[in-house]
Amino acid sequence: MNPAFETNTLSTAEKIQRVRKAANDAGVALRERHPILKHQDAIGVAILAFALAGMAGTAALYYYSLIAWWMALPVAALFASLTHELEHDLIHLMYFRKNPRANAAMMWLVWLARPSTISPFTRRRMHMHHHMYSGTETDLEEQAITNGLPWGIRRLLMTGDQMLSVYLRPFQMRKLVKSYVKAQNPASKAEYLKLVAEQVFGYVPLGYLYYILWHGFIVFHAVDLTATAMGAPVAWPAAVLSAMAVVNFLAVVWLAPNALRMFCLHFVSSNMHYFGDIEARNPVQQCQVLTPWWMLPFQLFCFNFGATHAIHHFVVKEPFYIRQMTARAVYPVMREVGVRFNDIGTFGRANRYRQDLQAESVVAAVA
Repeated sequence: MNPAFETNTLSTAEKIQRVRKAANDAGVALRERHPILKHQDAIGVAILAFALAGMAGTAALYYYSLIAWWMALPVAALFASLTHELEHDLIHLMYFRKNPRANAAMMWLVWLARPSTISPFTRRRMHMHHHMYSGTETDLEEQAITNGLPWGIRRLLMTGDQMLSVYLRPFQMRKLVKSYVKAQNPASKAEYLKLVAEQVFGYVPLGYLYYILWHGFIVFHAVDLTATAMGAPVAWPAAVLSAMAVVNFLAVVWLAPNALRMFCLHFVSSNMHYFGDIEARNPVQQCQVLTPWWMLPFQLFCFNFGATHAIHHFVVKEPFYIRQMTARAVYPVMREVGVRFNDIGTFGRANRYRQDLQAESVVAAVA
């Protein structure tokens, strides 16, 4: 029987189960071939230690002028990209499920390595909601990184900066947070206010520290360069110059690498997820596999996220490195049940699922 004809007769639940079985079977077979993969907690700690050591080592090499800034910055970003994958796995309790303190300690360390995003402890609730209501009006996690917006200068700026994502659409974000909080079905006004506070203080302390330093770095150098170009250089106080020497160093090894890493991740993630017109709780429609050749530079700084994240929407228990190793075994089944591959048209449809939509109608609807 033609596989395409056979899958067309399956219900949505049967299609989902077919992909889950393929992914689970591939994971079991992989672990049987390589028993070391069964030591999941140890692997998670080893990856975290490798990433942190890599970032620290890169910073040391740059500090002692053994490598240039243009080399230190992308190398640090590569190591930081590992910590995002770990954070995602930690949110799903893939490491130290029975040891909350160890899990929390790893969460703090990955946030320290990549502080440009909301606290992973706050994100945990957002991410679980994302899995339940991916692509809907209450999916705060994906909409916060510009999923569902028409492409333009505003979306481009917001993609790599979570504060700009708020500053450039304050009323929309307020409405979105309110919808998300209400969707948690708070039992009382006190619980409602607690959920609101969770969002307001979600960047305390590391996120706000990151953006104060990063935006301060950008503003300082923009003012300095502009003044110098106009023939009126600023006579900065010695204390300011001393502080900026530290900030300049951090910009190369910590701030800018995370800005680069985050832009690449959000660019890939916000365009591989669909928004607004998908069936509820249907992972066949929630994501696509996004792997065109020209996106390779972006995939590089988010650990090939576009190639494997769609699998995660079917099977949440597999760590990121397992998905990378089993993807080729799962892809044929995903294609059979209708998961899309490289639907580049999503960029012109503001990530809507329907392929017959015109860009103009989507923009009008979003506005």
